[in-house]
Amino acid sequence: MTSRRDFFRHAGIAGAAVAATTVSRVALAAIPEPVIETAADTRGPLVPPTGRPYNPVVTLNGWTLPWRMKDGVKEFHLVAEPVVREMAPGFKAHLWGYNGQSPGPTIEVVEGDRVRIFVTNKLPERTSVHWHGQRLPNGMDGVSGLTQPAIPPGKTFVYEFVARRPGTFMYHPHADEMTQMAMGMMGFWVTHPKGRHPLIAPVDRDYVFLLSAYDIDPGSYTPKTMTM
Repeated sequence: MTSRRDFFRHAGIAGAAVAATTVSRVALAAIPEPVIETAADTRGPLVPPTGRPYNPVVTLNGWTLPWRMKDGVKEFHLVAEPVVREMAPGFKAHLWGYNGQSPGPTIEVVEGDRVRIFVTNKLPERTSVHWHGQRLPNGMDGVSGLTQPAIPPGKTFVYEFVARRPGTFMYHPHADEMTQMAMGMMGFWVTHPKGRHPLIAPVDRDYVFLLSAYDIDPGSYTPKTMTM
């Protein structure tokens, strides 16, 4: 008979093993180049160059992360890293984010897409990415210490799953998340419906705007994470 404690211990080991095996040497050798954006200007909608067509969103004061298609899989590369964002003329906040920006770039996919996201950690501590609201395999849920080992600094982890749920969601860490989210680590995830959807009305243009509040003492430039 297996006790409740043994069950969770073995489940945790199995989950860690599954997560660890998702990053093969072959996959890392084929990692796509990251796209970095340092200006916080609103970029125009990214018309899909490959994959299924959709009506793209406009991210206010942001942009959509480009991808590449490889053997029918939509591949992205997220880089978790310290960033500097000018909140007002002359006032630059030292934040954490993705691909040069905080909030990070919007990720747009279509319902039914198989997606592969390479996440490289350039932070001074471990991190992970939780795909908030997604229906996916447990090992891809991005909760460090539970569904995967945390991504150490300097390492890359590969998430792969099928986008099954249309709607507007977000991604964020689940590793020291109270600090990392307070430092600005989050971004939009948009899954476009593959056809007419009973709960999603067709629109001419979608806009997304992610609001964050920071408590920064004058002269410090760094948010006080305990008052996020």
